[in-house]
Amino acid sequence: MSGKADLKGADLEKDGLAEAALSEDTPVEGHAAGEGVIVVRRGADIFAIGAHCSHYGGPLAEGVVTGDSIRCPWHHARFDLGSGQAVAAPALSPVACWKVERRAGRVFVGGKVDAPTKKRLALAALRRVVVVGAGAAGACAVESLRTEGYDGELALIGRDDSVPVDRPNLSKDYLAGTAPEEWIPLRSKEFYAEQRVDLELGVAASAIDTRAKTVALSSGRTLAYDALLLATGADPVRLSIPGADRDNVMYLRSLRDSRAIIARATNARRAVVVGASFIGLEVAASLCARGLEVDVVAPEAEPLGTVLGEVGAFVRTLHESKGVRFHLGRKPAAVGAENVALDDGSKLECDFVVVGVGVRPVVDFVRAAGITVDRGVLTDEYLETDARSVFAAGDIARYATGDGKRRRVEHWVHAQRQGQVAAQNILGRRRKFSYVPFFWSVHYDVTINYVGYAEKWDRVQIAGSLKNRDAVIAYREMGAIRAIATIGRDRASLIAEEAMEKDDSRALEALLTG
Repeated sequence: MSGKADLKGADLEKDGLAEAALSEDTPVEGHAAGEGVIVVRRGADIFAIGAHCSHYGGPLAEGVVTGDSIRCPWHHARFDLGSGQAVAAPALSPVACWKVERRAGRVFVGGKVDAPTKKRLALAALRRVVVVGAGAAGACAVESLRTEGYDGELALIGRDDSVPVDRPNLSKDYLAGTAPEEWIPLRSKEFYAEQRVDLELGVAASAIDTRAKTVALSSGRTLAYDALLLATGADPVRLSIPGADRDNVMYLRSLRDSRAIIARATNARRAVVVGASFIGLEVAASLCARGLEVDVVAPEAEPLGTVLGEVGAFVRTLHESKGVRFHLGRKPAAVGAENVALDDGSKLECDFVVVGVGVRPVVDFVRAAGITVDRGVLTDEYLETDARSVFAAGDIARYATGDGKRRRVEHWVHAQRQGQVAAQNILGRRRKFSYVPFFWSVHYDVTINYVGYAEKWDRVQIAGSLKNRDAVIAYREMGAIRAIATIGRDRASLIAEEAMEKDDSRALEALLTG
């Protein structure tokens, strides 16, 4: 967040702004009482809220106003202009909302507005909600249930031994050593206690009885539920080669995993990363930042080719410029104490191995309960399964999109938003899940934002320059844009997200020609 030395624009308390200088839906940054503030005109109304996103401090003045909310350019969080409340993940906390006064053709900002009174919602048929899975979807669901006013019993069950964490950071800044551990928990144990959430960690669900409405836990407890949300996430795909069970073979899914890799890296010189996925390459970048020599082994011709197409070659050159060595078109054949043998007979010396070759949704106990599973837990547009009062969200959910298709998306923000929508539907809101998928990936000082869903494409169109790290990339299928990736153009990513929500092909095309 900015300090006083970073304050920009006018003193909105003392000097204000000329009302005529405020253009519709265009944020103007200033400051009040030593804090950054943005002012936004919407029709006859003028709003003033904090200038920095509560997620990672992104500059809301560079965001996009849509309806009554503003979107952060960094990770696409959304805030209500009238209250400052976070209305879409990844932000969980509100930003300050300020009083606005109009005097003699000028706009002034007064004191802060008190937070809205918390709603209380008592539903006789909903005495206890159980959320299984304390990742992105589950953590957001319990918060949303309380924010929406649910006042009944609420349990959150997590397999990991830590409170819900900011998982994207585990392969990025935290692993690289540039983010302190206090950044990693989404909320503290005290927060869940204050919210009256029965938090049980290090525990997995083992069985569901949809008739009796109970869920059995590995701890021996059996919980009755009136509504159940399944958000168990996914487990890493594990190697099945000689030496794969050695203690120098590591995976990254939890805070415990990230700590273990950091401990290994502290006294290591070389590492091998198996898999050129986003996770694998982010791990490679983080280990490079710690001074290790890194080799990446993957069967593809280019890293990330199935997701980014020819942009994968650009990502490869970024890593090669930092010293990463790629062994593409190759697979590991065996892992030894000090090396990895490849399928061409060559060997790579290393102190440890990190594997990132994909994940599988955790659904076995769901299938055993008679709930339909087909490449994920099937849900309708409201994220409800074919078992009454049982919902699914996050990596396990294969949800109906309303056009006769289904989609399962393994993105952090998408999972969070599914948790939020599932919570609302548990409370009877009947809100269709219609968010456009979004994710970001960081490779050294380059961030790639991606919005949309291009399971396949027949043309990649690049506007701008990858070399100059300033580009919009469109993934087309039969002429239609299915997804947009951006490098160095955060605002364009927000515009693409809004255009896809509105099915506005003209706005999408303008990003490539404007």
